[in-house]
Amino acid sequence: MTPFICPLCQSTFTQANNTQICQNNHHFDIAKEGYLNLLPVQSKSSKNPGDNQEMMMARRAFLNTSGYLPLAEKVAQISQQYLEGVENAQILDLGCGEGYYTDIIHQQLPQHNICGIDISKVAIRYAAKRYKKIHFCVASAYQVPLIDESVDLMTRIYAPSKAQELLRLISKKGYLITVTPAPRHLYQLREAIYDNVNDHAQENEAVTGFTKVEQIRLNYELMIDQIQQLKDLINMTPFAWKFTPEKLADLLSLSQWKIECDFNIEIFQKD
Repeated sequence: MTPFICPLCQSTFTQANNTQICQNNHHFDIAKEGYLNLLPVQSKSSKNPGDNQEMMMARRAFLNTSGYLPLAEKVAQISQQYLEGVENAQILDLGCGEGYYTDIIHQQLPQHNICGIDISKVAIRYAAKRYKKIHFCVASAYQVPLIDESVDLMTRIYAPSKAQELLRLISKKGYLITVTPAPRHLYQLREAIYDNVNDHAQENEAVTGFTKVEQIRLNYELMIDQIQQLKDLINMTPFAWKFTPEKLADLLSLSQWKIECDFNIEIFQKD
């Protein structure tokens, strides 16, 4: 049974063959990969919103090298810690992309229910095809098709959101885990682009309606000796548009690269 609700009238679904039908007779077909597209046409800012195919494929290739595995494992471990003693929790990975982090959380917490949403149809298609035990749908982080206060724990890794929607979705005393770049994140790439490098924020303010209960800084060095892995890392970030051809050529001329990974992991609890 899908945890998602109708994005048009917010009523629940029943399934008939490969179609989800809400109480007001709105129909949404289940894609052959198993996901739902619950992004109304009027909510699209472009024909294909979200990350494009090239950026998604670069991110998928980089993540498959385990470059960000320490982050994924840390978020999964924190999720397990904060859901200790909770049965049948509903977890939402907001802005889940192609489902890499969603799957690792699911591996750590298979006894709970987990779903992922992203506005990128190409990313969700890949996620649903690869991770069959997780519910995925195409949807906006600003209009999530889940009932009020139904989420016990939400992860938000580099994803935009608005406080009002987080408040609506997360249950009383439920948790929000956010990941943002810490001061030294990908410093060596930024150093190759800019003459003066500004550090990222040391921490973020508490989300309205939530109290910050813990902050963890995860910092490690990533040794890269394969040029394709470096290219994928660059192309999955906005840095792909920041490099001049000359500066990119200078960076790629090296034989190996030491890149700092530096993340702020902040845990908030709904008041």
